Amino acid sequence: MVTTKTRRKFTYEDYRHTSDDIRYELLDGELVEMPSPKEIHQRLVLALGTLFNIFVSARNLGRVYISPFDVVLSDTIVVQPDVIFVSNERSHIITEDNIQGAPDLVVEILSPSNARNDTEVKREFYERHGVTEYWIFDPYARNITVLILGENGYEVAGIYGEGQTLTSPTLTGFSLNLDDIF
Repeated sequence: MVTTKTRRKFTYEDYRHTSDDIRYELLDGELVEMPSPKEIHQRLVLALGTLFNIFVSARNLGRVYISPFDVVLSDTIVVQPDVIFVSNERSHIITEDNIQGAPDLVVEILSPSNARNDTEVKREFYERHGVTEYWIFDPYARNITVLILGENGYEVAGIYGEGQTLTSPTLTGFSLNLDDIF
């Protein structure tokens, strides 16, 4: 007789009771430990978060957050995008503890240890739960892929590299000269 061991699916309630000493994300019921990011990752999170915050605050468009701040997409999916934008129109999803639902825009900066999670697993979660715009920032390839949610899922709005200026479909008027960020 063959038996299979089924893994327990963790929930948001389980996630809430994990140690504060270790950073986790909850990916489809699996607790995934998040290693400490490298220096380039932190530098880019701060730079992008600052640029987003200046733009959004000056125009009173909503709120910007940087990781770690939980985004609860479902009872078994809790992520911590590197940079998060929630518009005023969707501000009802912001709570004291986390964001309950899909932000308007998220940015993930790839790290060698978790690139697959960002480019495949979390991309599918963001698409399924309605994140309008998703940036995949690859500091090693020195480019940013901007995805926009269409009728049939994410579509590539642009891939931007050095010497180019990125524009955001969601944040009208926001542009980023990639030479300034690299």
